[in-house]
Amino acid sequence: MARTKIVYVCRECQARSPRMDGKCLRCGAWNSLEEQVEEAGRTKIGVESASRAIALNAIDTSGEGEVRVRTGLEELDRVLGGGLVAGSLVLIGGDPGVGKSTLLLMAMDRFANKGLPVLYVTGEESTRQVRLRAGRLGVSGDTLFVLAQTDFALIEEQAKELNPRVMVIDSVQTVHVPQVDSIPGSVSQIREVAHRAMVLAKKTSTAVFLVGHVTKSGEIAGPKVLEHLVDTVLYFEGDGRSSLRILRSVKNRFGAAGELGIFDMVEEGLVEVPDASARLLEERVAEAAGTAVVASIEGSRPLLAEIQALVGRPSPSIAGRTCVGVDRSRVLMLAAVLEKVGLTVFDRDIFVNAAGGVRLFEPASDLGIIAAIASSLEDRPIRPDTLVFGEVGLVGEVRAVSQPGLRLREAARHGFRRAVCPAASVKDAPPGIEVVGVRTVREALQALR
Repeated sequence: MARTKIVYVCRECQARSPRMDGKCLRCGAWNSLEEQVEEAGRTKIGVESASRAIALNAIDTSGEGEVRVRTGLEELDRVLGGGLVAGSLVLIGGDPGVGKSTLLLMAMDRFANKGLPVLYVTGEESTRQVRLRAGRLGVSGDTLFVLAQTDFALIEEQAKELNPRVMVIDSVQTVHVPQVDSIPGSVSQIREVAHRAMVLAKKTSTAVFLVGHVTKSGEIAGPKVLEHLVDTVLYFEGDGRSSLRILRSVKNRFGAAGELGIFDMVEEGLVEVPDASARLLEERVAEAAGTAVVASIEGSRPLLAEIQALVGRPSPSIAGRTCVGVDRSRVLMLAAVLEKVGLTVFDRDIFVNAAGGVRLFEPASDLGIIAAIASSLEDRPIRPDTLVFGEVGLVGEVRAVSQPGLRLREAARHGFRRAVCPAASVKDAPPGIEVVGVRTVREALQALR
């Protein structure tokens, strides 16, 4: 019998403790320790390695190299960096019901239509449930196989028998390795399943999707090492109020992180939204006070979005600051900058919203937030054909942002004829749009009046 020992591992920072404590001594997280049974000679984390070091120039790179397969869903391919890399391990997380399984089932259908063998492993549904959902989505294919199984050893057997090009494991929290003495979803089980999935992907050149549950804070449940093990981490997001769904990459070893893909959830499934700016601005009320259109860069694509602000009446109580889709700490800073330039907002409630369910955390949105707040405060609408973008500093200066030419060309394509932006952006102005370069918040507010 192999010797075993019990240790307690923090799910937040992976610190190990010989006893169960209420608080992790390293990161300070409460109730984060989980029991883990370890055996001598257990498989170590990491891919199989050579016994001796090899000179970099001596490594054989002949052969196919990095092989990418396009899924046929352009928004998914964009986020993956141009397609799915053979032998890669992709982790996709999101809230329950946001459409993770729908997205992957549609992607598997595209692969199957190309004649590629694919395997969809479900640990949460029966094969009949998957078939019914596939029928609603119009998904079919002779090379799309479905397996309802939670034992990873049996999943490996089926994968070796079918030799699929792409495999989905839905979800990593429901699958278990029998040799690990803990329940599915525990730190040790998730880590072991992810490790074995990684080894399977690298050995067989099978691209593997892992579906991950998220916690209340929006992070993928399980140890942080899960995100380090995989090649790509995607988050599928929805605000619960609209049909818009956003696929965002936060890590990608084969492409740029931060790329954005946008889908619309309809009865027939997910529909791609190739022109995201038009989709986000289609319900805009152009003549209303308290709105401004900003140009943000998400990955490699420009995105026009509407920022709405509502400033309440003066109140003797403590003023509130409510923010949706924007960074609250930056809104507090920008409110202080407005006080400095002579607009009194300290005693007023301020509500700021990025319309359409997007999240605008890029500093280039600062000037748009200030413009929307000032417009609501003065009840003065901004010209509907005006774009606003720029980073705002603590002393009220307007700082340059990256890729201004790309932002301005996107604005001109959607009919905007005027832009208030940093002075350094004037030289990048495309034909057909008037660029008003400003250096301070005072100049920007004057140009918008």
